[in-house]
Amino acid sequence: MTALDKFAPVNVLGGALEPCSNDPVTGFFRDGHCNSCLADAGSHTVCAVMTAEFLAYSKYVGNDLTTPMPQYGFEGLKPGDRWCLCASRFMQAHDEGCPPEVVLEATHQRALEIVPLELLQAVSVK
Repeated sequence: MTALDKFAPVNVLGGALEPCSNDPVTGFFRDGHCNSCLADAGSHTVCAVMTAEFLAYSKYVGNDLTTPMPQYGFEGLKPGDRWCLCASRFMQAHDEGCPPEVVLEATHQRALEIVPLELLQAVSVK
Protein backbone atom coordinates (compact mmCIF):
# COMPACT_ATOMS: atom_id res chain seq x y z
CA MET A 1 0.00 0.00 0.00
CA THR A 2 1.36 3.42 -0.96
CA ALA A 3 0.68 6.62 0.97
CA LEU A 4 -1.94 7.67 -1.61
CA ASP A 5 -3.85 4.38 -1.79
CA LYS A 6 -7.38 4.98 -0.52
CA PHE A 7 -8.58 3.16 2.55
CA ALA A 8 -11.71 1.04 2.03
CA PRO A 9 -14.69 3.37 1.45
CA VAL A 10 -16.64 2.40 4.58
CA ASN A 11 -18.66 4.82 6.70
CA VAL A 12 -18.88 5.04 10.49
CA LEU A 13 -22.01 2.86 10.45
CA GLY A 14 -20.18 0.06 8.62
CA GLY A 15 -21.87 0.62 5.26
CA ALA A 16 -20.67 1.94 1.92
CA LEU A 17 -19.29 5.48 2.09
CA GLU A 18 -21.82 7.82 0.49
CA PRO A 19 -20.90 11.05 -1.30
CA CYS A 20 -20.50 14.14 0.89
CA SER A 21 -20.57 16.93 -1.73
CA ASN A 22 -19.82 17.61 -5.37
CA ASP A 23 -20.97 21.24 -5.13
CA PRO A 24 -18.63 22.34 -3.72
CA VAL A 25 -16.42 19.39 -4.53
CA THR A 26 -14.85 18.15 -1.31
CA GLY A 27 -12.57 15.49 0.11
CA PHE A 28 -8.85 14.92 0.44
CA PHE A 29 -8.90 13.53 -3.11
CA ARG A 30 -11.45 16.14 -4.30
CA ASP A 31 -13.70 13.30 -5.38
CA GLY A 32 -16.81 14.35 -3.45
CA HIS A 33 -16.25 11.69 -0.78
CA CYS A 34 -14.55 11.83 2.62
CA ASN A 35 -12.09 9.16 1.51
CA SER A 36 -8.75 8.96 3.26
CA CYS A 37 -5.28 7.47 2.92
CA LEU A 38 -1.99 7.35 4.79
CA ALA A 39 -0.98 10.72 3.29
CA ASP A 40 -4.13 12.38 4.70
CA ALA A 41 -2.48 13.49 7.93
CA GLY A 42 -5.45 15.73 8.78
CA SER A 43 -7.95 12.87 8.44
CA HIS A 44 -10.46 14.79 6.28
CA THR A 45 -13.08 12.19 7.12
CA VAL A 46 -16.08 13.91 8.76
CA CYS A 47 -18.85 14.94 6.36
CA ALA A 48 -19.95 18.14 8.07
CA VAL A 49 -22.84 20.46 7.23
CA MET A 50 -21.56 24.00 7.59
CA THR A 51 -23.31 26.43 9.92
CA ALA A 52 -22.65 30.15 10.33
CA GLU A 53 -21.51 29.47 13.89
CA PHE A 54 -19.04 26.76 12.87
CA LEU A 55 -17.67 28.80 9.95
CA ALA A 56 -17.08 31.77 12.26
CA TYR A 57 -15.40 29.48 14.80
CA SER A 58 -13.17 27.89 12.16
CA LYS A 59 -12.10 31.33 10.92
CA TYR A 60 -11.40 32.42 14.50
CA VAL A 61 -9.06 29.45 15.08
CA GLY A 62 -7.17 30.12 11.85
CA ASN A 63 -8.92 28.07 9.15
CA ASP A 64 -10.98 30.48 7.06
CA LEU A 65 -13.35 28.33 5.01
CA THR A 66 -15.51 31.23 3.80
CA THR A 67 -13.07 33.31 1.75
CA PRO A 68 -12.81 32.25 -1.90
CA MET A 69 -9.37 31.16 -3.10
CA PRO A 70 -9.78 30.98 -6.90
CA GLN A 71 -6.14 29.97 -7.38
CA TYR A 72 -7.11 26.65 -5.75
CA GLY A 73 -10.54 26.40 -7.35
CA PHE A 74 -12.14 27.10 -3.95
CA GLU A 75 -15.21 29.34 -3.93
CA GLY A 76 -15.56 29.53 -0.14
CA LEU A 77 -18.16 27.76 1.97
CA LYS A 78 -21.50 29.04 3.22
CA PRO A 79 -24.02 27.66 5.71
CA GLY A 80 -25.66 24.51 4.37
CA ASP A 81 -22.63 23.41 2.33
CA ARG A 82 -21.24 19.97 3.09
CA TRP A 83 -17.48 19.61 3.54
CA CYS A 84 -15.05 16.84 4.50
CA LEU A 85 -13.75 18.24 7.75
CA CYS A 86 -10.64 17.15 9.64
CA ALA A 87 -11.66 14.88 12.48
CA SER A 88 -9.48 16.81 14.94
CA ARG A 89 -11.15 20.11 13.94
CA PHE A 90 -14.53 18.50 14.55
CA MET A 91 -13.38 17.44 18.03
CA GLN A 92 -12.02 20.92 18.71
CA ALA A 93 -15.33 22.52 17.68
CA HIS A 94 -17.25 19.97 19.72
CA ASP A 95 -15.15 20.71 22.79
CA GLU A 96 -15.80 24.44 22.28
CA GLY A 97 -19.56 23.87 21.97
CA CYS A 98 -20.06 24.61 18.28
CA PRO A 99 -19.79 21.37 16.28
CA PRO A 100 -21.37 21.26 12.83
CA GLU A 101 -23.98 18.65 11.99
CA VAL A 102 -22.63 15.43 10.50
CA VAL A 103 -23.82 13.09 7.74
CA LEU A 104 -22.97 9.67 9.20
CA GLU A 105 -23.40 7.75 5.94
CA ALA A 106 -20.81 10.03 4.28
CA THR A 107 -18.36 10.12 7.22
CA HIS A 108 -15.42 7.74 6.75
CA GLN A 109 -14.81 5.12 9.43
CA ARG A 110 -11.28 6.50 9.90
CA ALA A 111 -12.89 9.41 11.77
CA LEU A 112 -13.52 6.97 14.61
CA GLU A 113 -9.78 6.94 15.34
CA ILE A 114 -10.28 10.48 16.68
CA VAL A 115 -14.00 11.01 17.27
CA PRO A 116 -16.21 8.63 19.27
CA LEU A 117 -19.27 7.43 17.33
CA GLU A 118 -21.56 8.71 20.09
CA LEU A 119 -20.38 12.30 19.49
CA LEU A 120 -21.01 11.99 15.76
CA GLN A 121 -24.44 10.47 16.36
CA ALA A 122 -25.37 13.29 18.76
CA VAL A 123 -25.01 15.88 15.97
CA SER A 124 -26.02 13.75 13.00
CA VAL A 125 -28.39 15.09 10.37
CA LYS A 126 -31.75 13.50 11.04
